[in-house]
Amino acid sequence: MPTASLTTPTRRRTSQTRPGRGFDRVREGFLTYIRVECGLAPNTIDAYQRDLRQLIIDLEYRGVRSVREISPRRLTEHIAALKSERKMASSSVARHLATIKVFCRWLHARGHIEHNPSDILDQPTRWKRLPNVLSPRQVRALLSAARPDPHRPDNPPLWQRDRALLELLYASGLRASEAAGIRLRDVQHALGVVRVMGKGSRERLVPMGGPAQDALDVYLSACRPGLARPDGRDDERVFLSRTGRPLERVAIWQIVRRRANLAGLKGVHPHVLRHTFATHLLAGGADLRVVQELLGHADIGTTQIYTHVDSRRLKEVHRRHHPRS
Repeated sequence: MPTASLTTPTRRRTSQTRPGRGFDRVREGFLTYIRVECGLAPNTIDAYQRDLRQLIIDLEYRGVRSVREISPRRLTEHIAALKSERKMASSSVARHLATIKVFCRWLHARGHIEHNPSDILDQPTRWKRLPNVLSPRQVRALLSAARPDPHRPDNPPLWQRDRALLELLYASGLRASEAAGIRLRDVQHALGVVRVMGKGSRERLVPMGGPAQDALDVYLSACRPGLARPDGRDDERVFLSRTGRPLERVAIWQIVRRRANLAGLKGVHPHVLRHTFATHLLAGGADLRVVQELLGHADIGTTQIYTHVDSRRLKEVHRRHHPRS
């Protein structure tokens, strides 16, 4: 039976190897379970599928040929390899471990295995990294980067689409997948809100704010009609590609990154704008519960990571109100 070798990177095994057939039936059964019975979001299912694929490839490399041969030791070796060989962040390892635990519980519940080998695995304490947040000046620079290019005039003007997208991501704190899923009927101009479908199919109404609504109106009137096609392939989505198809999550990330590079900003992606949205609201005095609702967080503990950011405001409150300041 082969043993794990630190000289053979896990990345090489996962990128150049395909899972064997020994796990096919249970893998497909598990994916059907989380898709049909659990009703998980497509992005969550994709994450489970990637994690499960890496697990199975690594188990087969270590000589495991069926689910009944999965042992706590092999799972522990896999988790250790994710840290030592793939250099994964703690948050990514924690997600992998969550996938393993759900998969093993399902195997045990379905009678595929007699004992759950993941029971002894401890969920690692996740170090919550402080989110990357843009300053108001950086936000203005990013938004201004969505402007006409005198050397490459667009018809229709895609910069108007990009400006509307950036304004909305910042003004409403949307995830990239949520922005991609917005349909024309979801934009309620009279109320100044947009309806989005978040994780777990939770629907919420989020205010857009004046600048975002203005930018969206310009895009919908001056740019989108030139992108839409009569065959209906746009699915009534708000944000469309140059070919008239709905923008997907990856394309939205690329747009944000491209405009950020033009603004001279590094490491900016849609979730940075979401972090910035939440942090700026709290800095302005917004209630944590309100920010939780706007972000669509099921657990306020997820929202509390933003409370650390505005230390300047906390110091000012302390200075003004503490008698010994």
